[in-house]
Amino acid sequence: MKILVVNAGSSSLKYQVIDMTTEEALCSGGIERIGIPGTKITHKANGEKAVIMQDLANHTDALDEVIKLLLDEKLGVISSLDEISAVGHRYVNAGEEILQPTLITDEVLAKLEKNVSFAPVHDPAHIACIKSCKTLLPNVPSVIVLDTGFHATMPKKAYMYAIKYEDYEAYKVRRYGAHGTSHRFVSQEAIKYLKEHNLPYENIVTCHLGNGSSISAVKNGECIDTSMGMTPLAGIPMGTRSGDVDVSAAAALADKKGLTFAQTVTYLNKECGYLGVSGVSSDSRDLYEAKAKGNERAALALDIFVYDTQKYIGSYAAAMNGLDCIVFTGGIGENAWESREAITDNMDFFGVKIDKDFNRTIRGKFADLTAKDGKVRVLVIPTNEELVIARQTKAIVEKL
Repeated sequence: MKILVVNAGSSSLKYQVIDMTTEEALCSGGIERIGIPGTKITHKANGEKAVIMQDLANHTDALDEVIKLLLDEKLGVISSLDEISAVGHRYVNAGEEILQPTLITDEVLAKLEKNVSFAPVHDPAHIACIKSCKTLLPNVPSVIVLDTGFHATMPKKAYMYAIKYEDYEAYKVRRYGAHGTSHRFVSQEAIKYLKEHNLPYENIVTCHLGNGSSISAVKNGECIDTSMGMTPLAGIPMGTRSGDVDVSAAAALADKKGLTFAQTVTYLNKECGYLGVSGVSSDSRDLYEAKAKGNERAALALDIFVYDTQKYIGSYAAAMNGLDCIVFTGGIGENAWESREAITDNMDFFGVKIDKDFNRTIRGKFADLTAKDGKVRVLVIPTNEELVIARQTKAIVEKL
């Protein structure tokens, strides 16, 4: 069984074809600047890499180019579209109506279109890709796998906001979380590793750290809490997102800056975080370079990021009544030794100690960083969200 995995952004599209017999990615690629002049297509397959500059007006045109590449004599990985058994779509948030992987029917599509307000930046692009796949691959089943799915096990006390209960019932305003496919994959991989080494695995904190960051408490393999909220704005500071901010502080900013509430939300999403505090960049690599040159605001942005991450780890240890393992994943978690070292420093109370010299050698690969006298395992696990989407898509299609 070969599954095409599609991950659409507002002006981007990432994809893989995965052979589920071996769980090997036969090809991978990405398209940037869809609907914007200067569209760039990057495609990797058969040991070859192609970069194509070709303006594409919309996601339908983008998927059409993907299919051409999949069938290409040199860069292709299939000889016929009949080889594609299903399409697995990443989907950010469809509210409470759909939380688990679901076969896309006309009825399901109508529900998705009704609930785009839960992720207005992401969901319209997802829907455009779903419709395009139905047009270009009319006989191939499509499945949505939601970012919120892994977090559906959160108890009500964790996902509820203390708003009027009637408003929750009417509008489903609550914590949903994001990055669920990543948290699911790395927590499962951590449990597998810990079991193999006869180590405790009941209480795990997974840290997906990147331009967007979220932290989850995973108890006995299930998510019981997560840092992002109804939208990905909540939690720790990120590339351009503020993370947790008092609503009254947001109202004060709106008043002082003469912004509408919608404009204030955009400001908190697009102009804050690392970029807003540092004034340098939304990329942590740039902040470390600036910090090394003495830039105090860059150092402050990193300090806030580290401090807030430590607070979430500590609060989740309290919520789970224990801490057996911390997992780092995502662009920063997998590659930035500086962030891993800073976050795990000064956590002796929990028994968190890493081999700092070894940590500095790890970039983008699995590693157990735990020092000899460390009581809590600290792991680096590269995430594989596409494989999770493919696995869950396969499970749905096999039932048809």
